[in-house]
Amino acid sequence: MRTWFPYPLLSLGLLIIWMLLNQSVAPGTIVMGTILGVSLAWVTLKLTPARSHPRRILLMLRFGASVFVDVIRSNIAVALVILRAGRRAPNSGFLTVDIDIEDENALALLACIMTATPGTAWLEYDRGRKSLLFHVLDMENEEVWINTVKRYEAGLKEMFA
Repeated sequence: MRTWFPYPLLSLGLLIIWMLLNQSVAPGTIVMGTILGVSLAWVTLKLTPARSHPRRILLMLRFGASVFVDVIRSNIAVALVILRAGRRAPNSGFLTVDIDIEDENALALLACIMTATPGTAWLEYDRGRKSLLFHVLDMENEEVWINTVKRYEAGLKEMFA
């Protein structure tokens, strides 16, 4: 059974999503959804994500709290930039930071954190140079942003070591 349906729950979920998108339970919709669900499950067999095992639960909780506080501060800062937009244009710009994270899951988590923080956007990671390019909405002090990324990097390296 696993040979024909490598991921049965994924296939079933894709079939249900297909039927919801088409808003139909017609036999043609079900057949096409089944074909797509099984085919895409076969395609996912080729994907082999890197396995990492984050350690130190207490450190993870402290790191999450730190990110939460940074997101709240950034929300307030972006709101202030928007409210004073008529008086002063924001000083937006791009920053490149050299980072030394090898774990792909840690990089993905850093990308999520940088993008979820209002006022910043992860743009590019260059594996060859190990550098991260991101955009900042209001960059009053570049060192503050570089230190923030370095702090996140240190926490992630410690968690995923």
